[in-house]
Amino acid sequence: MAKNNLPPPPPRPLIGICTDFYAPKNQTPYARLNAGYIDIILNSGGIPLLIPPLKRENFAELDTYFNMVSGVIFSGGQDLDPRKTGQQLTSAVQLMAARRDDSDRYLFEKMVERKVPVLGIGVGMQLINVYHGGTLFLHLPAENPKAMPHYDPSGGPHRHMVSIEEGTFLEEIYGAGEQRVNSTHHQSVNQLGRKLRVCAKAHDGVIEAIESTDPNWFCVGLQWHPECDTASALDRQIFECFVQASTRYAEEPMLMVA
Repeated sequence: MAKNNLPPPPPRPLIGICTDFYAPKNQTPYARLNAGYIDIILNSGGIPLLIPPLKRENFAELDTYFNMVSGVIFSGGQDLDPRKTGQQLTSAVQLMAARRDDSDRYLFEKMVERKVPVLGIGVGMQLINVYHGGTLFLHLPAENPKAMPHYDPSGGPHRHMVSIEEGTFLEEIYGAGEQRVNSTHHQSVNQLGRKLRVCAKAHDGVIEAIESTDPNWFCVGLQWHPECDTASALDRQIFECFVQASTRYAEEPMLMVA
């Protein structure tokens, strides 16, 4: 039998995924992640690399991760600490562990410096916005009474329509018009950050997706969760495009910005 002389397939890009930090009372703390992120990155052509939330004294070790990865997903979770961006902490805020909050903010700053492709999901989208100087509605029912329900208080699945904005990168991925998405959030973008644009809104005007205005940087934030079982078939396309952008970055990484 003749040997196959075809060249080997190109290596898959390593995709970093930020994990959550969970510390139940009187139990051992641990990092965790929805397995949907792992599965969809594998199915989209990438290799997932889980990034643990490190303590401040170990932040320098994160260099090892962002020297390896070609893209990073900032996964969903509980709420960012609003006091770090000048907003007040209220009883409605469901704070994520400080260890993850600090680690994600530090890591995102490094991604901005290097223009590494970024996909922010849920609170990951909110991190993109506050890093760029934007603000959040800390609790939609209280701060934006005109907003329709964006989550099911009982914890069940909830879905609604979003309108994709024309002329955005997200329109290239999802197409024009409306899409039905899952929805589990009680916070959202209020004032949009610098160098960002809105690329999807719900019918009540709540911002559901944002992206960088830098044409050379894949940086997209989604308020919905395309990695979950309740996502639509179209949602896989965002991961495929993200992995493609990460592959291009791996082949021709951009120079670090001073």
